[in-house]
Amino acid sequence: MAGVEPDGQADALLRERGRAHAAGSWVIAALPLPGGATGFALADGTLCLMDAAGGVQVVEMHQGSCLAAAIDITGGVLSGGDDGRLVAVAPDLGVTCVERFPRKWVEHVAAHPGAKGKGAFRAAATGKEVQLLAPGAQARVLAHPSSVTGLATDTKGKRLAVAHYGGASVWWTGTAGERRALAWKGSHTGIVLSPDGTHVVTAMQENALHGWRLADGADMRMSGYPAKTRSLGFTANGRWLATGGAESVVLWPFFGGGPMGKAPNELMGGDAALCTMVACHPQQEVVAAGWDDGLVAMAEIATERTVPIAAPGRGAVSALAWSADGTRLAFGTEQGFCAVLDLAKR
Repeated sequence: MAGVEPDGQADALLRERGRAHAAGSWVIAALPLPGGATGFALADGTLCLMDAAGGVQVVEMHQGSCLAAAIDITGGVLSGGDDGRLVAVAPDLGVTCVERFPRKWVEHVAAHPGAKGKGAFRAAATGKEVQLLAPGAQARVLAHPSSVTGLATDTKGKRLAVAHYGGASVWWTGTAGERRALAWKGSHTGIVLSPDGTHVVTAMQENALHGWRLADGADMRMSGYPAKTRSLGFTANGRWLATGGAESVVLWPFFGGGPMGKAPNELMGGDAALCTMVACHPQQEVVAAGWDDGLVAMAEIATERTVPIAAPGRGAVSALAWSADGTRLAFGTEQGFCAVLDLAKR
């Protein structure tokens, strides 16, 4: 990989500032929690919780596989599984079954804590429906024309975007308003909302992205990927959309009239490995990325300066996320390697 030092040096930052654990099961989600601990939701249905000192505790969440996980409204972990349960794990590791969906899989979850004690909600997707669960309120059932394949919220939690076959849907979370349908033929497999709520972008089955400008419904087509995009996310200021699905991190400009008519930038490319996961820093124009050979690195967009984090060899990177304050980066692999990098000033 261009700009990354040989493998002997690529682990230096992980050795100096990292904590790691071999969990032995596919990492579904890496979740740097508000209190300083980090949760790793595993495919075997358990949660591996790593504390700030590197200690590890394992909690059983599902009687089967974990399919999706997110940081919960309590600051713990929200998880969906193939046992039909939506589970909340509190910061003190207490496990609560929030909802049961008999004979269904909870394949996608999302949560938002709201602001000033209002507007918190959890969302769980089962088949064509999304259950929107707000504390103290009756559950809302959001129906879609086909099975849900992705969930995303805006930064304020006021809108929920849903991917499904044939396009996407956008809902206001605080009201029982009508679904805003965004149509585009094909299978949409993931979704993200821009930080300012002006754009919705989906990953597609056919090695491409599709976007909509919500102000006028204009379509945006972003293609040319050698593989399917499994991970995408906007930078904090919304200027760039970072995506996997290629040998490099592909950056689409969402400024100056882009992305239509604009060529994307590329970061950290060079080798035959494919970028599987990306995560944008919550304050700075910095992107972390993981590849299918296990390499993890991060780069500053403006200067393209690259910093290696972890060398290849521990399995394809399957989960990657920053803490809300940007001081911790957590990642996990298909082989069950879990790690947290502490980037706080010393």
